[in-house]
Amino acid sequence: MEAVRPVEQGRGVRSLLRHAGRDEPVSAPDPDVRFHGRARACVGSGCKRGQAGQALGRSRGGFTTKIHGKADGCGDLIAFDLTGGEASDCTHFETLLDIGPDISPRAAIADKGYSSKANRAAARVRGIAPVIPHKANEKNQPAFFARTLYKARGRIEQGFGRLKRFKRVALRCEKTAENFRSIVSFAAGLCLIKFVHTA
Repeated sequence: MEAVRPVEQGRGVRSLLRHAGRDEPVSAPDPDVRFHGRARACVGSGCKRGQAGQALGRSRGGFTTKIHGKADGCGDLIAFDLTGGEASDCTHFETLLDIGPDISPRAAIADKGYSSKANRAAARVRGIAPVIPHKANEKNQPAFFARTLYKARGRIEQGFGRLKRFKRVALRCEKTAENFRSIVSFAAGLCLIKFVHTA
């Protein structure tokens, strides 16, 4: 214990090395055997840890993570993004349009959480028809809405239902966003393989 004391309690590194080859003193050790002389955090506390940047956040449902998913016509997840539970859906619509395989879909079907003029404009700029229902308090709502096409969103909900059968996805057993992203990717791959083999 005496050999690993910090430098501020002893004489310094050079003096410790200078006396390394000699016999150890037979005197009684200092009764204060702490490694430090003042209250402070343990070794390695300089690096930041915790939930910052780990896609965790407080919402009405508690301490949660949102999976913003991009699915194909069968409801299978092909790309996703993770955010905290308190994050708004509409701010991640453009991110979902840009991630995933390099394909250009004809329509983007989303729920009311992604409803905004900016999101509809972003989809039209990319040559995609936005099928997003308008909120009740939106002004200048168009008279026509593709209700028949919007019914296909049920497949996306079913795809998320298959994904949540995996306990590690439903409960988020992983602390870091990187590990949770890996688990979601693995579960989505298993859902896709199972769907292909049972067809």
